[in-house]
Amino acid sequence: MRETKQLTRSEFQVMQILWTLPEEGGFTGDILERFADPKPAYTTLATFLKILHRKGFVKYRKRGNKLYYTPAVDKKTYAEIYFAPVRNTFFNGSIVDEVRYILEREQLTDDERQALRELIG
Repeated sequence: MRETKQLTRSEFQVMQILWTLPEEGGFTGDILERFADPKPAYTTLATFLKILHRKGFVKYRKRGNKLYYTPAVDKKTYAEIYFAPVRNTFFNGSIVDEVRYILEREQLTDDERQALRELIG
């Protein structure tokens, strides 16, 4: 990836679909089929894929006369790209402060509290 960039909501939708396709890849039509209604126009989706390629999130190869798209960045890696600036900007890089912020705003069930205790150890 050339430069770390955030995705727009529409670009993220495309990536969500790519990450769930069999073999994490497909043609424009395969991706379009998985969109909920209202689906974007075929040409709009093609533009999003071109932008995602330029940003370094998608790669493609020719299969016959069509382009077959695959993610260049997996979902876990994108989550790191997405959350790191939030943590650094709002919580001075502190995961403890970030988790505290989230927990102070959420109403956790007893099961969720127990799961967190087990996770922390």
